[in-house]
Amino acid sequence: MSTAAPRFGVNYTPSQGWFHHWLDFDLDDVRADLDSIAGLGLDHIRVFPLWPLFQPNRTLIRPRAVEQLVQLADAAAERGLDVNVDGLQGHLSSFDFLPAWTRTWHRRNLFTDNDVVSGQAAYLRTLAAALADRPNFIGMTIGNEINQFSGPPHPDPDPVTPDQAGDWLRTLLAACEEGAPGKLHLHAEYDAAWYLDGHAFTPAHAATIGAVTAVHSWVFNGTAQRHGRTGTATEHHAAYLIELSKAWALEPHRPVWLQEVGAPAPLIPAEHAAAFTDATVAAALDCADVWGITWWCSHDVSRSLADFPELEYGLGLLTNDRKVKPAGESLARTVAEWRERPYAPAPRTLALAVDVGDTDTTATAPDRATCAPGGAFFEAFARLTEAGARPTAVLASRAEDSAHLAARSITEVVHPDDVP
Repeated sequence: MSTAAPRFGVNYTPSQGWFHHWLDFDLDDVRADLDSIAGLGLDHIRVFPLWPLFQPNRTLIRPRAVEQLVQLADAAAERGLDVNVDGLQGHLSSFDFLPAWTRTWHRRNLFTDNDVVSGQAAYLRTLAAALADRPNFIGMTIGNEINQFSGPPHPDPDPVTPDQAGDWLRTLLAACEEGAPGKLHLHAEYDAAWYLDGHAFTPAHAATIGAVTAVHSWVFNGTAQRHGRTGTATEHHAAYLIELSKAWALEPHRPVWLQEVGAPAPLIPAEHAAAFTDATVAAALDCADVWGITWWCSHDVSRSLADFPELEYGLGLLTNDRKVKPAGESLARTVAEWRERPYAPAPRTLALAVDVGDTDTTATAPDRATCAPGGAFFEAFARLTEAGARPTAVLASRAEDSAHLAARSITEVVHPDDVP
């Protein structure tokens, strides 16, 4: 079991121009943003280049854009902040950013076309190599929730099978490793990977490929609608995803990175964002093997920018003019407290068996809806937690595997039907 102190960071949303700031990159603005982030006591940021701006042609990766990314990373280092870079953007806050050489007249599948995949690999390898010698470079994430392009509900998906998705992930992670050997390279999906039947990106992909498992926790997925802003399932949703992911992991103490979590209004009203932040972080840190928690996001989106979903404008820990909000104060207090205490959560000895319709830990999990809000497994896990238990998850196919259970310190297994 890992007892390393968990990392605390934030997804960096530039206060000036949002991610369009790459078009008019101003290092002084970036430095001011990073000063305000460092002031919260955080230790890392997650950074988002816009793929079409960095690689506007399949064989053109703009040197000036790469140089600006390095400048941002160096400015972060000056403020004690480490940097993770998401390469393929991809998808951000309801907007898609795809280069012209993958769309319309040049339409090619993002996951299976050989030319597209080789172009993506060259891009990720280039970004990784540019930062490989920086001590504050954590590593690459392939992209932000790029699994949303693989099928419904995306309005114009690029279909892919689970086997093809796995091949794509391994190919691009290998490119990251070639660019920056030995760094922490990973991939990250939105929760369809855990919750949506038939989705091409599977729980096994998330929990077995890459250096760590990433989970993105958003309670607007039906959790808060069902359970309310202070419901146990709402305040423990991030912790639930952390424990759910462990059911598929092949290593009993594989690290899990809570890479995105935020307080979305109006389900979490602004006046309750701090309380939600406190509860969510406390529940997540009651899970073992947490690599880190990275809040979404650093700064609010300016109201001068049009067409965002309403909730996106107010998710920042800081306002658009860099003033700390109550949620930011809450996270800063938590960070200060945890710097002074050991991270050693007690083992979770009770496991809830999850049956997703197959017996192979690397299979497609056809019945994932049981894990989603309203599903039998999800609701049973919430009832156990509300009753004061500290459950984890184990695949039904492993529920009688004594060696697996012992490696995870599990002494009791129950099934959803057993939970009153």
